[in-house]
Amino acid sequence: MIERMRERVVAACDGASKGNPGPAGWAWVVADGSESPTRWEAGPLGRATNNVAELTALERLLTAVAPDVPLEIRMDSQYAMKAVTTWLPGWKRKGWKTSAGKPVANQELVVRIDELLDGRSVEFRYVPAHQVDGDKLNDFADRAASQAAIVQLSAGSDLGSPEPPASPDTPRSSAPKTSGTKTARPRSGDSSRTLKAKFPGRCVCGKAYAAGEAIAKNAQGWGHPECRTADV
Repeated sequence: MIERMRERVVAACDGASKGNPGPAGWAWVVADGSESPTRWEAGPLGRATNNVAELTALERLLTAVAPDVPLEIRMDSQYAMKAVTTWLPGWKRKGWKTSAGKPVANQELVVRIDELLDGRSVEFRYVPAHQVDGDKLNDFADRAASQAAIVQLSAGSDLGSPEPPASPDTPRSSAPKTSGTKTARPRSGDSSRTLKAKFPGRCVCGKAYAAGEAIAKNAQGWGHPECRTADV
């Protein structure tokens, strides 16, 4: 368990799925007073969706931190945040049914998170993913989750693991911006390139794409090239 503290602790968690569903992983990181990572953990999930990975990351973070520690949790998944802060009360009242009368997806994870949140002080903060000079803790968790999804191995500070590698989805920060300065373009060969889908799927924008259609990597999976820079 993480050492107990009276002051609010800043943390971040993230999940990744390479294919949605596909090889997936989760990660969390806790910071010190200067918001530098002090402890972190990441793990594999086998084949899973982005939503399962995101919820698992939150569940593992809440399990790792003592319940009397006030938390600020930074996440780039609006689904996971809204699931446990906005939609959950209504799901409970409806007997774990959505407004459309369908069973709540990932109910077991949502119930477990609800139990872990009971009686503790937690403030959720949404931060956009893959931004130049974006939130450093979210970026760390994103990189750790992505690596866990790819290699399907556990990692973390307690295991003596090195800091996770840079994500190809996040543009590198360039020199201080001046008038007319352009942001860095994606590197040749990285995961922001466009390729043809082998199978039909659904973009994070909600619209489907067909096999053979051009797709590109975005913040939470594969989808339309024009959606790859969208906040999701």
